[in-house]
Amino acid sequence: PETFKSAWELLIADRGGFIFEPKVGLHDRVGEIDFASMYPFLMATRNISAETVLCECCPNSSLRVPELGYNVCEKRVGIVPKTLRLVLKKRADYKQLRNESEDPKLKEAYDRRQNALKWILVTCFGYLGYKNARFGKVDAHIAVCAFARDALLRTARLAEESGFQIVHGIVDSLWLKKEGATAQEFVELCKDIASEIGVPISFEGRYRWIVFLPSRMHEGVPVLNRYYGVFENGRIKVRGIEARRRDTPNFIRGAQLDVISVLGRAADSKGFMARLPEAVGVLKGYVRKLVKGEVAVEDLFVVKQLSMDPSDYVHNVFQAIAAMQLASEGIEVSAGQTVRYLITDAESKRLNRRVRAAELVDENTRYDVKKYLELLLAAGANILSPFGYTSEKLHDLVVRNQRQVALH
Repeated sequence: PETFKSAWELLIADRGGFIFEPKVGLHDRVGEIDFASMYPFLMATRNISAETVLCECCPNSSLRVPELGYNVCEKRVGIVPKTLRLVLKKRADYKQLRNESEDPKLKEAYDRRQNALKWILVTCFGYLGYKNARFGKVDAHIAVCAFARDALLRTARLAEESGFQIVHGIVDSLWLKKEGATAQEFVELCKDIASEIGVPISFEGRYRWIVFLPSRMHEGVPVLNRYYGVFENGRIKVRGIEARRRDTPNFIRGAQLDVISVLGRAADSKGFMARLPEAVGVLKGYVRKLVKGEVAVEDLFVVKQLSMDPSDYVHNVFQAIAAMQLASEGIEVSAGQTVRYLITDAESKRLNRRVRAAELVDENTRYDVKKYLELLLAAGANILSPFGYTSEKLHDLVVRNQRQVALH
C-alpha cells in the first residue's frame, strides 16, 4: 500500500540515507562514530508502522515526518515498533553480557546472538517497504529514511559546532577529525548527540590513519564505502576492496591484506608514505610466487554465485563455463548455487579451456599466470592508487626483473 503522490512529492520522498562524500586520500587521526541500529531505533521511538504513518485518527499530530510533513499516530503504538522494542532490548542485553563476560566461549555465544538479532532488525526495515509485507507500507518505509537523514544532518551540525570537521558520512556513520582532540572529546560528543537525537551512538575508535579510495574508473572521484585504515589499538579495518569480496581468490586476498598490514605498522601519514616501497616489495614477493608456479591451485579458486541456470546464460562468463563442465559430469547445478573454478587460459578460443571447475582440477591442471598477475596488480593498484601506483606502474616495478618468465 502507498498513498498517491505527485511527481514532486515522489522526488522529495523516494530517497535513501544521507551521504557526505569522502575526501579522497590519506588522513591522520580520524575518529569514527556510529549509530547503533539507527533505523530500528527510529522505527521504535518515532512509532513508525503501516497503521501509524498518515493515520486518519491524528491528522493534527505533533509528530511529523521531516521534509514530508506526514502525520504519525499519537493515540496507539504500532505493531512494528511494539515488536522492535523487544528485539532492541534483547540485543542490548546480549551486548552488555558479551562485554561483561570473561569466559571466551560465553563471550562468543553472546556476540553471535546479538549479531543474529542485528540482522533481524535490518530485515525489519527492508520488509517495511516490501510490496507483499503484511505490516508494510511504502510511506512508512520512506518515513524512516526521512527521519534518518534528519538525524545525520543534525549530528553533523552538532559535530561542526563542537569544532569537528566531517571527512566522510554515510547513512548512520560519520568520520570526523579535530586538531588536538582527545578520545574523551569524541565520547562526550557521542553523549550530546544521543541526548539530542534519541538514538544510541558510539565512538568506534580513532584511526592512526585512514585512506578513502577513489573510483577505479574515474580517478579523483570518491566512492562511498571503499576505505582501509588502522585504529590506534592496531586493529585494521577494510571496506569495499577485494579482500572483502567473497569471490576473491585467497591468494589475492592474502596479498592485499599483507600490503595493508605493512602499512598498518605506520603511526601516521608520514610513516605510511615512508613504508610504501616496503609495501610494494610485499607485492613483488607475491608476484614471484605466482610466476614461478609456487601457488597452490586451491588458493586461486574463484567463487561465484550463479544468477541463473547454466543453460540460460547468454554470454560465456567463467562461472557459466564451470557450471556447464559440472553438468556434463552429471553434477546438478542451478541458479542460486555457487561454483568454484580455476582460470586456466582466459583468452583461449576454446571455451572449455578458459577455466576448470574446482571439482575437476587435478595435478596436471595449470593456472593462467598472466590473468592472475593482472588480478594481483589490480588489487594492489586499488589500494595504492591515491599515491600514484597504477596497475601499469606496479607492473613496471614488480615484474620488470622477471620478464624472462613466460607469461603468455
